[in-house]
Amino acid sequence: MIRIAPFLILDPRDIEENFMRASGPGGQNVNKVSTAVELRLDTYKLELPDDMRARLAVQAGRQLTEAGWLIVTSQKTRSQERNRADALDKLVALLREAAKRPRRRIATRPTKSSKTRRLDAKARHSRTKSLRREKPSHD
Repeated sequence: MIRIAPFLILDPRDIEENFMRASGPGGQNVNKVSTAVELRLDTYKLELPDDMRARLAVQAGRQLTEAGWLIVTSQKTRSQERNRADALDKLVALLREAAKRPRRRIATRPTKSSKTRRLDAKARHSRTKSLRREKPSHD
């Protein structure tokens, strides 16, 4: 069992694994061995809270299908086991990030000194611009 959050535990038996040949460099090994891994997780089996499901959809992007399957792949290494561990780490990190509730922003007002600084900077900038605009007089 993998603990994602206090309210969510992931059963490794819910994760489907598919192995395939990796693309890219690797010599003869690429053509012979299926080292790349694709992990598939049905998010509807997990009973996720609605807010977490919405955050997961945003964070996962194209990795989350319309049917609710979260698909994570890895083909970094030449070892099937290391690719499996890497993909599982990615999957768990994605779920843990989605489980974090964002902190509520507390609206604040600018201080009097920050307003003064801003207005002084605007006046200084305006003065610089106006000096550039004026043409020298030919007396």
